Amino acid sequence: MPELPEVETVCRGLNQMTLTQEIVGGNVLLDRTIAPPISSTDFLDRLKGVTIARWHRRGKYLLAELQTAQNPPQAAGWLGVHLRMTGQLLWVEPEATLQKHTRVRLFFAQKSANHDNKAERELRFVDIRTFGRMWWVPAETDLEAIVTGLKNLGPEPFSPEFSPDYLAKQMQGRRRVVKTALLDQAIVAGIGNIYADEVLFLSRIPPTQLCASLTHEQIERLHHSIIAVLEKAIASGGTTFSDFLNVQGVNGNYAGVAWVYNRAGEPCRICSTPIQRLKLGGRSSHFCPECQKT
Repeated sequence: MPELPEVETVCRGLNQMTLTQEIVGGNVLLDRTIAPPISSTDFLDRLKGVTIARWHRRGKYLLAELQTAQNPPQAAGWLGVHLRMTGQLLWVEPEATLQKHTRVRLFFAQKSANHDNKAERELRFVDIRTFGRMWWVPAETDLEAIVTGLKNLGPEPFSPEFSPDYLAKQMQGRRRVVKTALLDQAIVAGIGNIYADEVLFLSRIPPTQLCASLTHEQIERLHHSIIAVLEKAIASGGTTFSDFLNVQGVNGNYAGVAWVYNRAGEPCRICSTPIQRLKLGGRSSHFCPECQKT
């Protein structure tokens, strides 16, 4: 599943390429990709004639702030996207070969074009597993009322609210393992399986350690490592794991420098001890038994 660095990479790419270009049409190839309460037909009707003022990321959600194409522009609601397990947003030419698992197509006219609503570019939502979703939210409606998953998100890792003190309070007294806690989007938004493993390695904390047993020093290391790992992954354009591609169809580079994730049996980059893999809550966890001793 794309995690915070991958979604942030997509968000930045969309902000570079898709803004202020009128949506002149589209095609929904899989109706269930469009989340209730709106139908796929109404979804396309609401988007036609608007432009995207700005893309935002919240956790693993992408949120496009819409405005009318008229001058001066007016608020026209929101387009929400969650990539889930295998979703991709690709910015392509309309003539490009249609990917097998394309679920939604949105046609854009370049702002400077003079072709009477002729599509110049296209945003495709490609999703192999079909778990991804798209929403349209009216301007007068609270985003969380429609994209209900937003209600349950904790603070962003780069926000002032996500402090060592906040993290300590969240871990205090919890009788569950720290790896599972890092995956809890209500504690901190955006971390998934890949980067939780990487964070714990840099923190020198075993994935099976209970939250309640974390020391003040470990909490400080954990907080620092969350930010450091995510920043490095964003700078690398995300990772190639989970079929991730940016909006131009390019893989990220983080996978080549991962400390432990997906490296079971390979030597630790620090001590050469073979990386181990175990199952926690149905998810794979990768760690170094030497560097991450209790």
